Amino acid sequence: MRRVVVVGAGHAGFHTAFFLRSKGWTDEIVLIDTDSRVPYQRPPLSKEFLWGKQELEDGVFRPDTYYLDEQIELISGHQVTAIERPAKQLILEGHAPISYDHLVLATGSVARKLSLPGGDLDGVHNLATAGDAAALRSGLASAQNVVVIGGGFIGLESAAMAASAGKRVVVFEAANRLMARAISQPMSEYFEKVHRAAGIDLRIAAGVNAVEGIDGRVRSVVGSDATQVDADLVVVGIGADANEEFAAKSGLATDRGILVDEFLKTTDPNISAIGDCARFPLFAADGSSELVRLESVQNATDQARFVAHQIMENTADPYRAVPWFWTEQFGRKLQIAGLVTGYNRTELESTGPDNFSIHCYHDETLLGTESVNAPRDHMRARKELTARLKQEVNATVIRFRS
Repeated sequence: MRRVVVVGAGHAGFHTAFFLRSKGWTDEIVLIDTDSRVPYQRPPLSKEFLWGKQELEDGVFRPDTYYLDEQIELISGHQVTAIERPAKQLILEGHAPISYDHLVLATGSVARKLSLPGGDLDGVHNLATAGDAAALRSGLASAQNVVVIGGGFIGLESAAMAASAGKRVVVFEAANRLMARAISQPMSEYFEKVHRAAGIDLRIAAGVNAVEGIDGRVRSVVGSDATQVDADLVVVGIGADANEEFAAKSGLATDRGILVDEFLKTTDPNISAIGDCARFPLFAADGSSELVRLESVQNATDQARFVAHQIMENTADPYRAVPWFWTEQFGRKLQIAGLVTGYNRTELESTGPDNFSIHCYHDETLLGTESVNAPRDHMRARKELTARLKQEVNATVIRFRS
């Protein structure tokens, strides 16, 4: 009887267990998570849950009876502290050690805290767990002045929700444009206009020096230009780091993520790493690759499916996938296929001011497509990029035609 142990019960971890069992794995599966709740989805926390359209229990992957019915041993509320690799055993806080035949690390990422004076005041919120989301939703109900630090997906989704609820919202973004790590400049400019039109005070290329409070409670935020902004509540969305600490202490190779090969295996062949915690080789159609760490549901789910298949079949085919992401702000659903980093020109395909796609190229090679309220364009781009990736030939000219 073989045992697969999965550490982390987010999208990557849950789906590893799910795919193993649904595809016919009859041996043992153990799923371990630090959160004491039944495994749940994270993306709705900054979307449907904050809007009040969904409760925490609506976001669980499966009810607790599922784990009993499928004979998946769920160990909740316990932290893995070490991997004893020679013995193939995990050490947990408050729980007996767990042995494994194959170990899957799906430990996710850790939201960066605000390392500034006042960053620990009551009313300063990160948004990573169900507990974070519940506290933020409760605080937003009574807040009038909301400051968001960080103009990425989570920060802007939170800002959009707060502004739509009638709050006064100020966003500080240190970079020179919104969502700069993920999208093109033209798309950043579009969303800047959307947020400004909704009344949000965007302060771009502007840092924060301190958070100030009274009696332990946040009252204002001081910008890098010494401007003071009233704040009843602060949302911190300044990125996340791979949860790699105990993997590194256990001797696995790490570098801004747990390093894995094209089969998603770590430097220990008995251990895989997937999802937000893993840096893996992302391949282009010409066979070139770069090490990347992606934070997306699609990446987590695709890698979980691949690793489950590898454990069962040990196939020789390496992992290949086209990344895609999405965010929704003020009724504009942005879907991204591919990675647009490194583009040097763009082409616009539009059917209206809020229904369009931006195709991002490096010379004549399509890198990715960003679509606003244009799902057909998005699916077409994913199909094109996937077909090109499977061919693994030198990319020539890819054009979109109506």
